[in-house]
Amino acid sequence: MPITGHWRVRPAQKGMGPCPAYERGTMRDSFHQDLEKVSEQLVEMTRLAKSAISRATTALLGADLQMAESVIADDEQIDALRRDLDEHSVDLLARQQPVATDLRMVVTAMRMGSDLERMGDLARHVAEVARLRYPDCAIHPVMRSTVLQMGQVAERIVAKAGSVIAARDIETALALEHDDDEMDRLHRDIFTMLTDGTWEYGTEAAVDATLVGRYYERYADHAVLVARGLVYLVTGEFSAHEQ
Repeated sequence: MPITGHWRVRPAQKGMGPCPAYERGTMRDSFHQDLEKVSEQLVEMTRLAKSAISRATTALLGADLQMAESVIADDEQIDALRRDLDEHSVDLLARQQPVATDLRMVVTAMRMGSDLERMGDLARHVAEVARLRYPDCAIHPVMRSTVLQMGQVAERIVAKAGSVIAARDIETALALEHDDDEMDRLHRDIFTMLTDGTWEYGTEAAVDATLVGRYYERYADHAVLVARGLVYLVTGEFSAHEQ
């Protein structure tokens, strides 16, 4: 997150103790360096979440047990980053006691980290469905195209979330709502196939499709929450949806 604002630094006079303005300037610089680290952690979490959902989709549609196991095991990386981010943020709150905009930055970053961690969990859930049905494919061929599209939308939306954080790009953040609309449409398509009276492929396949559809839909929802967090961080205002 770019450093905003500057403190005027005046040299300490001879015979005087440390200059308060100098101390404030040093603390301010340190605080923003810490915020840069938090921002980098969030971007790395988006990268890992994107890799996870991409591989989970491959495992799901290809009945790839090894790929599914890798997604499940690698989820700990996202969890560890979230724990480190929270600990770092709490330490910032304790040491710096930020107020106003600075406080908003730290608290919002913690919320964004929580959403990204949950996205990793949802990718893991998709992989767990693939593992559960191995060596069979959990997704029936009639739904394959829809689920593939959901995976592609999920990858696109988390990639945009990473760009939003790195560049503080409000325009892209707001545009994520449209990607989420596409995911919602695909989610509805799954329910339509299951409830229109023509489904004849068994309860197990229907349950798997219902779960997987929900996982992808929630994944996109959390990416949108990350983007809304960025909008709030920059503007200090909640989006119309959150209001």
